[in-house]
Amino acid sequence: MPRPRSEDRRNAILSAATRVIAAEGLGAPTAAIAKDAGVSNGSLFVYFGTKAVLLNELYVTLKKEMGAVAVAGLPVESDVREQVLHMWNQWLRWATSCPEKRRALARLQVADDITADSHRAVSSAFSGIADLLERSRASGPMRDAPLGFVLTLTTAIADAAIDAIIREPAEAEARGSVAFEAMWRVLAGLSLPASA
Repeated sequence: MPRPRSEDRRNAILSAATRVIAAEGLGAPTAAIAKDAGVSNGSLFVYFGTKAVLLNELYVTLKKEMGAVAVAGLPVESDVREQVLHMWNQWLRWATSCPEKRRALARLQVADDITADSHRAVSSAFSGIADLLERSRASGPMRDAPLGFVLTLTTAIADAAIDAIIREPAEAEARGSVAFEAMWRVLAGLSLPASA
């Protein structure tokens, strides 16, 4: 009778995969991931049948974590701009406090091994974020653009802000605010109030 799988061991493998992929890229051998996790290479394959399965599970796990953090504590009674600002700040905090996760996720997002099912799972988990972006662009210049394109633009602005914040942590608040204003203008086409 096979031994039951340990959730702690599974999580250790996912954490190790995050670190190794962040450091070495998608071509990193599973043996390096297993070693970092403190398990045998054979044990890794007990939990994840193939490297592609591991990459897909890691992609979905990281994207869902990032999405959950982005909407945690969302001020639902506030206007859409305040909600987007909250989501923005949460996203920046996650990315700057978890640089290995961010780097691994960036690599996974362009991996050929990530399946349509994994993309659908992430899309489903991001439905609240998508609804918020839809409301924010309803009257703006991006109202007719495909949502995927809008997400690509906002992600590019966020990535530029995150890189600047990591390089110059003392300027984190200023860089985040300027980037938010740029992103908000892309979405809503409006200037921020002078007091913002």
